[in-house]
Amino acid sequence: MNKKLLYLLLEATLVFPFFPARAQEGPIQNISARENLGLDGNWHYMVDPYLTGQSSRYYRNVRPGSKSDFVEYDFGASPSLEVPGDWNSQDPKLLYYEGMVWYQRDFKWHPRSGRRYFLHFGSVNYEAKVYLNGKMLGSHRGGFTPFQFEVTGRLNDGDNFIVVSVDNTRRKEFVPTLNYDWWNYGGITGDVNLVEMPETFIADYEVQLARGDTSLISGRVRLNGPRPSGPVQISIPAAGIRIRALAGADGNARFTDPVRGLELWSPAHPRLYRVQIMSAGDTVEDEIGFRTITARGRELLLNGKPIFLRGVCLHDENPLIPGRPRSGADERMLLGWAKSMDCNFIRLAHYPHNESEARIADQMGLLLWEEVPVYWDIDWTSDSTLESAEDQLGDLIGRDKNRASVIIWSIGNETPSIPPRDTFMAKLADLAHRLDPTRMVSAALLVHDQGNHTIAVDDPLGDLVDVVSFNEYYGWYVGGISDIGKYRFRIPYDKPALISEFGAGALGGYHADSLTRWSEEYQETFYREQLRMIGGISGLSGTCPWVLVDFRSPKRLNPEFQNGWNRKGLFTSTGQKKKAFFLMQAFYEQMEARHPDP
Repeated sequence: MNKKLLYLLLEATLVFPFFPARAQEGPIQNISARENLGLDGNWHYMVDPYLTGQSSRYYRNVRPGSKSDFVEYDFGASPSLEVPGDWNSQDPKLLYYEGMVWYQRDFKWHPRSGRRYFLHFGSVNYEAKVYLNGKMLGSHRGGFTPFQFEVTGRLNDGDNFIVVSVDNTRRKEFVPTLNYDWWNYGGITGDVNLVEMPETFIADYEVQLARGDTSLISGRVRLNGPRPSGPVQISIPAAGIRIRALAGADGNARFTDPVRGLELWSPAHPRLYRVQIMSAGDTVEDEIGFRTITARGRELLLNGKPIFLRGVCLHDENPLIPGRPRSGADERMLLGWAKSMDCNFIRLAHYPHNESEARIADQMGLLLWEEVPVYWDIDWTSDSTLESAEDQLGDLIGRDKNRASVIIWSIGNETPSIPPRDTFMAKLADLAHRLDPTRMVSAALLVHDQGNHTIAVDDPLGDLVDVVSFNEYYGWYVGGISDIGKYRFRIPYDKPALISEFGAGALGGYHADSLTRWSEEYQETFYREQLRMIGGISGLSGTCPWVLVDFRSPKRLNPEFQNGWNRKGLFTSTGQKKKAFFLMQAFYEQMEARHPDP
């Protein structure tokens, strides 16, 4: 039995023997297009650093019935936090807080017979235990991917309440582990919805072009319910496409059908089609673009034509709050900043970002790299750590497999090449390829100096990925600006190569000569020398400077220049462009002129 499922069942049996937790097959695809009650907004919260709430049964949400009743908590009288959102940016006392916080909100609902109901969370960082009307639904570990519980038969007709305990404590066996270079934002950071579905419904679907073939559309529809077999139809009215398939006893209907006249999605032409998926009792619509992404030797091909990725890295953080983005407007602003630098590609680092970000990228014509937080050095020998990484990778691919913008699944960042890690990462690479053979798989690799300023890109993981990506900081962490031009890269793979990180820190508004660290002039000169060096790497398929915007990090403690921020952004923490931004913008405009987007 799956260890996560066993854990949920045991916990539910011990606490609530008559209400066992039910783990779902996977989150419902395209939750925003379903009939739902949005539960975003203000939730009451209580901070619980000593973990008192579990033994005191905060989840029961007891309220005094008389003046003499003894109750040591009161959600109704507690302050509130905005959901979605992190607690660190909403309460100054919680800026550095790592531990447990209890959330609660009331809602009204009148369930209908013959319908099924699911409580769906977009993301909760990191461990969540969810209770409905005082009874446990289950728990979830992993701070960035969606999860849900079926609540059919558990809703009251009228008044209901939800309680969620959220714990963002870092642990050795978690993914990510104890040590990482971004802010550990805690809280309910994704949307919360109560979803109403028919008894048998369309739980999941994938609709896309076959790998490397613009003349075939293929995919799968999965039905969930007491009658999972039967006909399904996939319709794209604007393209005159109608595909029929038959779901078997397992609820799965697979299809492959020839297509003609389909306008392909690309950064220059981000064409989206309204796609309808229909079964006997359910219909769902989505906006989907169709494109292929393949490789030919060292060339990366979009729709069969070479493309150069004019990229930049981005954290899922709005510096103007500062904190996790709380709306599509926040995300559109950040992606717009990348577009203003003439980017056609964004590396979403170092964990899954909000689901709506990929949908906005679909609309804006931005290609995406999406990543799971296998970061630096984790517990490579732990079965539970591997299971967590596999779960997060599977959930990310399941969530965003219909997004044309997503072209690369990344299985990790800067992991050390040691035998246990090699085995661990090989399993992730294999899983990504099995779950989605239509996209590229990569990881941000480390490099090493072989002597004589020769930099080798020779991590064994390079043999298992489709795009060989590597991080390098020559001129910042290694050597100085005058050394950058001395380095040469040895890349032995006949695969597309991508520089997934390079950069230097600068405090916005601090000006000095070009040799003074932390000045905008130093960062600008660093970029000028880096771009000269990069120009000498043959067969390069793209670059991704680190990072678009300054972001919070507790590891960055220089009180004058950092003060809790990583200052490698091309935008400041107040949204101002640094001098290096304009240098990078000019470089990308030149690259676009030489290598127009297909």
